[in-house]
Amino acid sequence: MMLFLCKARYHQDPDYQLYLSRNFIDNETDFLAQKGTMQRVAGVRSFNGFKLVVPQGIDVSDYNTVIIWCESFEEFITAAQYQ
Repeated sequence: MMLFLCKARYHQDPDYQLYLSRNFIDNETDFLAQKGTMQRVAGVRSFNGFKLVVPQGIDVSDYNTVIIWCESFEEFITAAQYQ
């Protein structure tokens, strides 16, 4: 499974992470409260659209939201609901 975000544009940071969530999250407080229920997919290393290989064992149909989170600064970056 490949995840492709073609219009995603972010400021460069060394520790952006992509998470999947079963609930739409659009702020830092909710992210931190539900982080334990989310699935981290991979680090984001490109900032003008990117492709990530979803690790085996993660079924993206179990989730409905993709979230970008900055681990270094514990900051919510963005989210998008896909189902």
